[in-house]
Amino acid sequence: MNISLIITTYNWKEALEVSLLSALTQTMLPYEIIVADDGSKQDTAQLVERIGGYAPVPVIHSWQKDKGFRLARSRNRAMARTSGDYIILVDGDIILEKHFIEDHKRFARPGHFIQGTRVLLNKRLSVEVLKNKTMITSLCKTGIENKKNCLRSNFLSGLFSFKSSSLTGIKTCNFAFFKKNAVAVNGFNEDFIGWGREDSEFTVRLLNSGVIRQNMKFNGLAYHLYHPMNDRTRLDTNDQILQNTLSRKLDWCDKGIDQYL
Repeated sequence: MNISLIITTYNWKEALEVSLLSALTQTMLPYEIIVADDGSKQDTAQLVERIGGYAPVPVIHSWQKDKGFRLARSRNRAMARTSGDYIILVDGDIILEKHFIEDHKRFARPGHFIQGTRVLLNKRLSVEVLKNKTMITSLCKTGIENKKNCLRSNFLSGLFSFKSSSLTGIKTCNFAFFKKNAVAVNGFNEDFIGWGREDSEFTVRLLNSGVIRQNMKFNGLAYHLYHPMNDRTRLDTNDQILQNTLSRKLDWCDKGIDQYL
């Protein structure tokens, strides 16, 4: 199974660099890495080119013009460029524990998507990680806000990972699925502009199409760097789009990935 890792980014090359470095020091490398760039400046392109120049796997820069927050479109364009049959989504402020890809591959099952968890870092620790360009893992590390999520254990993962049909806890900063299942629901809905709910709405359509949610616990650790809260002025509008998908039990969106395939 070839795994394509998609990392989203927008004008935070310092965080993206650490995320990319963590992806390249995995116990099991992805087949390729696609940087889904929602309009960053030239310095991000230069970073991706530099790292791609020595990376042992392809590092592809998928860029679009900066016309505001268009994460759904950025992800669709990146997904359309993948060569793998399995996709893992993370954000550019996520640092991957070294077994991240290996854990995700072990959890992958046909007809399922994976919702992973994240470890929240406070502002001070995030500054330290960016400075050192690595995440030193420890349950006792000062600056980790939810320390139980730092524990990686195959035994505990087998006990506490579970299936669910709920939208609770949906976050595509640590999320995986088979590409064919995403294409079948037409990917992310590009009616979503601005922050919020595009991940939940995508999940609803996956569930409505018969794909099963599998929560992964104590495996696939993802360390989330601190940053200020995103602008949420479009949230009410995005909530309406989500509610329409829920009420009509939709498994397809009109404006999605098909325009790039």
